[in-house]
Amino acid sequence: MKCPNDHGKMKIKRLREEVAIRGTAVRFAAEHYVCPVCGLAADDMRLAGANQRAIADAYRKSAGLLTSSEIVRGRKKLNWTQEQLAEAMHVGIASIKRWETGQIQTKSMDSMLRKVLLGDSSGISYYTGNRELSLARIKIVVEEFKKHLGKGLLQDSGEGILYTGKYLWLADMLAFRETGQSMTGATYAALPQGPQLNNYRDLAKLIGRAAPGDAEPLSETEKRIIKRISARFPSRQGVYQAVHAEPAWSQRKSGEMISYCEAQSLKSL
Repeated sequence: MKCPNDHGKMKIKRLREEVAIRGTAVRFAAEHYVCPVCGLAADDMRLAGANQRAIADAYRKSAGLLTSSEIVRGRKKLNWTQEQLAEAMHVGIASIKRWETGQIQTKSMDSMLRKVLLGDSSGISYYTGNRELSLARIKIVVEEFKKHLGKGLLQDSGEGILYTGKYLWLADMLAFRETGQSMTGATYAALPQGPQLNNYRDLAKLIGRAAPGDAEPLSETEKRIIKRISARFPSRQGVYQAVHAEPAWSQRKSGEMISYCEAQSLKSL
């Protein structure tokens, strides 16, 4: 690269830099073309991409996430293509490509990456969000929503749980995306009226009768997620319209199960 100030060829220099990413200050090694005369620094497309990966990987190391090179090494150790890893992860190949070239994965996806790349996917449940189903916990989540929405959601009739299912689905999906585990362990299907609890008509009465004391209390993170969803969708109609715009529902056949991996593509939150 030549200096735009007509000082001739620039030389590549390796520099230690610090940036803030997601509220965390990280230090990383960057390479730039630097003019030996005026000190101007510039990147071409190759260096810009490499520096972005260096920033992302520095953050990932500080956050305990797999780096781009670690993902690539793990995949190649298994002699897998990107397509094979995507299939094992139940995600699109575009996600694998992004993670390998610098986009930071969520904690939930990092957990799954580690299990798949280490050859132990026995503890992964793509349809329960890595948690056993707890009807008592569903009731606790519903009651927490009631505090923020100012009205009850759950009713004994199948029709009454129509909107409850939407709020529960968003809470479980968002919790999985942020923590690697759903709140309730519920499974969901793509039904004509939107994402809904499997066998919701049978479950409604059972959930109503469940004893909250039998379940693990909500964490502060889970309470924050419920508060966030309630603030975003204070009306039933609002949450109904939002989930119907989600690809996780709209791109599935009626009755098809919805994987928690779809949490990565949520648009409404």
